[in-house]
Amino acid sequence: MSIIKCKPTTPGRRGMSFLVHDKITRQVSEESLSVSKKRSDGRNNQGKRTVGHRGGGAKRRYRIIDFNGRDKLNIPAIVKEIEYDPNRNVYIALLFYNDGEKRYVLLANKIKIGFKLISAEKTVAKPGNRMLIKNIPEGIDIYNIELVPGRGGKLVRSAGMSAKLASLEGEYAQVKLPSGEIRLINKECMASVGTLCNAESSNVKIGKAGRARHMGRRPHVRGSAMNPVDHPHGGGEGCCPIGLKYPKTRTGKCALGRKTRNRKFTSRFIVKSRRAK
Repeated sequence: MSIIKCKPTTPGRRGMSFLVHDKITRQVSEESLSVSKKRSDGRNNQGKRTVGHRGGGAKRRYRIIDFNGRDKLNIPAIVKEIEYDPNRNVYIALLFYNDGEKRYVLLANKIKIGFKLISAEKTVAKPGNRMLIKNIPEGIDIYNIELVPGRGGKLVRSAGMSAKLASLEGEYAQVKLPSGEIRLINKECMASVGTLCNAESSNVKIGKAGRARHMGRRPHVRGSAMNPVDHPHGGGEGCCPIGLKYPKTRTGKCALGRKTRNRKFTSRFIVKSRRAK
């Protein structure tokens, strides 16, 4: 996998880059594992805009991905296809299980077609295998980590990401997340061994506005360029200050540094904050 930089034949092509999807072996998704997806364009059930700068874009089908794997314990599977998923920046693998069922999973580094993977309470700690955290050796990279046993992986699911299993001492396991946060996680939760593929996706430069529109992104507009009815920063003549002691969001809340975390009852699971030096 590599990045191709475009020749500066036009202003839009200058600086633009693409990923070479040389790992992909199939262009069409598995029909039984994909469903139609209707976009909300940032609107709620009343049609009011709650998230800005979204809309349009190419149509997508949602791939049903198995983030759990508990109902397939001790059933070997073989990697048949590697596919592109428009809903995430990591590739997905199509697994054929020995019982005849097909499922999508996130693709780890070094996984190729023909590799055998398995989910079990305890198995060999090789890339792609999934097992209980208490049975994974310390110091190994993991991804797709559960927070509550049986609810499926919630953490570390983006391209190129991996967490490190720091310690298994005590009641909980200590896991160092990509942000630098060290968090306590129940040892009965499951995680996959390895690092997710497609790490170079973060280095791609979109290059032009039209390419962003194909991805469903609409233009970002400064609040100070709006009217007073549209934003607290709006109004005034020309390029004037916002006229406030501190900047605000479109709905009038404090912006730039306002803390949004409200799950205080889970703070006891955070051993080291991602902001700690």
